[in-house]
Order: sequence, then structure tokens, then C-alpha cells
Amino acid sequence: MHPIRASEIGSYIYCARAWWYRRQGWEPENQAELTAGTELHRAHGRSVLAAGFTRALALILLLAALALLAAFCTMKIV
Repeated sequence: MHPIRASEIGSYIYCARAWWYRRQGWEPENQAELTAGTELHRAHGRSVLAAGFTRALALILLLAALALLAAFCTMKIV
């Protein structure tokens, strides 16, 4: 008996029939579509990561601009 891995549990929850077929050694016939879907998910993941970096950079630049504004206003008052 072969142990069940955590990734197999996820596959089973998503589609029990596909999980069973894979356990029997069957491979899906739509390999091109599966490969295209995997690449689409990778591209989406990269764009989400880039958006997170862009947001962090924007926050850093905003804080720097506020610090410079505070320094400028302090120099004008003194």
C-alpha cells in the first residue's frame, strides 16, 4: 500500500475521479491544455508578486515624501 501525500488529498478534494485515475496510472489526454493552464497560473503569480513590490515601493516613496515635507515645513518655521 502506497502512502497518501498531502498533495494527493488536495487532488482528491478537487476531483475524486481524477485522483482515482491518476492512482490507476492513467494520464490525462489534454496535456497541452494543462500545460497552458500551468503557464497561465505562473504568469498570474508573477504579476501578483510584481504588484506587491510596486505597492511596497509606492508606500516607501510616500513615507519619504512626507518626511521631506515635514523637514521642509520645519525649516520654514524656524
